Amino acid sequence: MFKKPNICVIGLGYVGLPLAISLSKYFSVTGFDTNPQRVLDLKSGKDITKEIKSNVLKKSKINYTYNEKKLFNCNTFIVTVPTPVNHHNSPDLSNIISATKTAAKNLNDKGLIIFESTVYPGCTEEILIPIIKKVSKKKFNKDFFVGYSPERIDPGLSKYKLNNQVKIISGSNSKSLKIMKSIYSKIINKKLYETKDIKTAEAAKIIENTQRDINIAFINELSMLFHKLNINTKEVLSAAKTKWNFLDFKPGLVGGHCIGVDPYYLKFKAIKSGLKPKMISAGREINDSIPYFIFKEVTKIFKSKLKSRKTINILFMGVTFKEDCNDIRNSKSLSLYKLLRGQKKNKIDVYDPIVDKNILFKNYRILTKEKLKKNYYDAIIIAVPHKSIKKFSINYLKSLGNKKLTIIDLKSIFPKKLVQWQL
Repeated sequence: MFKKPNICVIGLGYVGLPLAISLSKYFSVTGFDTNPQRVLDLKSGKDITKEIKSNVLKKSKINYTYNEKKLFNCNTFIVTVPTPVNHHNSPDLSNIISATKTAAKNLNDKGLIIFESTVYPGCTEEILIPIIKKVSKKKFNKDFFVGYSPERIDPGLSKYKLNNQVKIISGSNSKSLKIMKSIYSKIINKKLYETKDIKTAEAAKIIENTQRDINIAFINELSMLFHKLNINTKEVLSAAKTKWNFLDFKPGLVGGHCIGVDPYYLKFKAIKSGLKPKMISAGREINDSIPYFIFKEVTKIFKSKLKSRKTINILFMGVTFKEDCNDIRNSKSLSLYKLLRGQKKNKIDVYDPIVDKNILFKNYRILTKEKLKKNYYDAIIIAVPHKSIKKFSINYLKSLGNKKLTIIDLKSIFPKKLVQWQL
């Protein structure tokens, strides 16, 4: 195998860019993305994901490109592209297949391709390796090698970053593992965890997010039950977590490109293997239904408190998939917004100080408000409590509304006595 890694990171989003930045401190790194505007932005020091600061981008030695012809020198490719689902909630592998072909076409002899994108167990060996063989016309584990090391990026203002987490690695043979260790050991402060094979690493990644999805689904179902019973879910959980082994999950809107997607990949593989996955399916069904449940409850409140209004002026706060992250992919708060917008009586202003306004308008034709109107709103819905939203006092929020103001706080950031309804 080669003596010195010359690395190409394919896909420069929330996962790929921080990885490329870290690797560029020790290796020659090319950052490849099919989006020319993304490449131009990064070259000028602009990161729309807000994960990397401008001065760090400008100091890095990464060669950014969207031109495949500039990849011929690379001997190590790390694929970090999104793996979403389609409209039928089945795996959409188009991005990773395209990235695999790009790597295979430019792969040097004895080269290595590492996948970090989340896939179902068996995908690398059943789908991706055959593509590499066909495109490169090279022999597997002789002329090229493969590794899988699932990403654990937590975007936004999270303390969990690339460098301070255990990194799972797996390889097609001992040679690939040796190279992977030499690469990742440079940038990971915690240990590298080596799995028996690639399928095990794929399975470990997919169940991390599926487990969380199921746990939150259970709490969401409890929240709906306690709402019917007129019991405060937040107070129940505060009492329950005094037991040493109680798992402290919170109810909420579960979307995004990981937790809201990965269970469908596992479900797909289970069905393909002849198993009907009841718990995986139930968890996703519950969490997918939460926006509609909230919508129905909010509609009841409006009919009760605002039935005399010809128009209901609503301030909708937060549209990203989670707090302190500007990503709107598979955002369940956006699902709730669209349900509310579907009622002609509702007139909605959106406030989200961290969302990428251009992407939001391009994808959903939604304009956000910069300045909020005083004494105007009939209802305020706090859907995603970014830090910049949490800093508002309850008195400030009340000043934005009229005398019949209804505050709906989905994440319970304010005491219940001050708001009309909580999830």
